[in-house]
Amino acid sequence: MADQVPVSILLVEDEEAVLKLLDRILARKFPEVVLYMALNGRAGLELFEAHNPDIVITDIKMPEMGGVQMTDKIRAIKPDTKFIILTGDPGKSDYYDSGEKGFEFDHYIMKPVIFGVLFAAIEQCLAGLCDSLQNSQSESETVAADSPES
Repeated sequence: MADQVPVSILLVEDEEAVLKLLDRILARKFPEVVLYMALNGRAGLELFEAHNPDIVITDIKMPEMGGVQMTDKIRAIKPDTKFIILTGDPGKSDYYDSGEKGFEFDHYIMKPVIFGVLFAAIEQCLAGLCDSLQNSQSESETVAADSPES
């Protein structure tokens, strides 16, 4: 569809070289996806508020605002956002102390990142977004069909 809004991904990583590498690799693998980049959670949250991306790929431990706090704030804005966590920390215990529900994410990937694993996680998130969009359109069509004509 020509009028379809492109899917967007927010990359949040405090290591600038890693962030640039992710940007280059993902731009080649997913050319139809709009990419936004931030070097910390605070900048990531600002970009999220400005652009409302569909998927957030984030590190956890970052300066200014960590990934857990950023994720909580984004969930309050857009609960259906997909999250892919990239971390060098094998322990998940620190991540469950955010909010009352605990830290919720769609994929958890250890560093160093194996790009095939990251690509598969993104593809699963994209498929989930497509399913959600189709369900929303079906519900809208059903409501429109059930509504009396004006």
